[in-house]
Amino acid sequence: MKYLFTLAALAYAPAHAEMIDADDVGDLPVADVIFLGEVHDNPMHHENQARAIEQIGPTALVFEMLDRDQASRMPDNLPDMAELRALLDWDASGWPDFALYYPLFSAAPGAQVFGAGLPREAARAAMGQDLDQVFLGDATLFGLTADLPAAQQHDREALQARAHCDALPEELLPGMVDIQRLRDAMLADAALEAVTQTGGPVVVITGTGHARNDWGAPYMLTQAQPDLRVLSVGQFEVIPEDRPPHDYWIVTDPHPRPDPCEMFR
Repeated sequence: MKYLFTLAALAYAPAHAEMIDADDVGDLPVADVIFLGEVHDNPMHHENQARAIEQIGPTALVFEMLDRDQASRMPDNLPDMAELRALLDWDASGWPDFALYYPLFSAAPGAQVFGAGLPREAARAAMGQDLDQVFLGDATLFGLTADLPAAQQHDREALQARAHCDALPEELLPGMVDIQRLRDAMLADAALEAVTQTGGPVVVITGTGHARNDWGAPYMLTQAQPDLRVLSVGQFEVIPEDRPPHDYWIVTDPHPRPDPCEMFR
């Protein structure tokens, strides 16, 4: 589907970003690591990711949806969808239907698979702890030993509040931001490991929020390894109110779903 944008919408895009049509995702610039964002349950976003992966031909795929243990179960030859779904114990993971994700594996069947996910129970256990105590890699390398600037901390807490329908007690918000930082660092760490082991290019599959260039996993990765060419693609269901912090971004139709805030009313 083609999308037309007004001049007002164009004003949202920073100088380094470019809005592209979904068809153009198959012609991205060359990079060492490409972050492909998504709204997790939107089938069109996964179709766009699969198209990009086919064009890129990555040596490695990094998934937010898999932890290291799950990734270690990947066989040398890609099995069919039902077998891989069972092998990864996908149905217990809480992620959307595996049928949305299997085409990403099959778009690069020879790619090495890396897991960067933080299981829910591990996230709960990490709440309230210092990030350098729970991150398994080099916390300093990814900026986890430093406090965020006050303005960014405020903005990120506000985002967490909105993402949880403004239903969370305020005292929980700093911990939620810490967990997001931890997830970002795990993605950046896995991407760095993947490009080191395989030479790249590496594709990272993650939520669009984690694919932000200003403070997400791409930012952490470039801080840790400045010589890497890193590219970020965000996918949205509406034109963002603020400037999207991605190199490229796509707007698709929204996927129909129940109102996630209904349970809080």
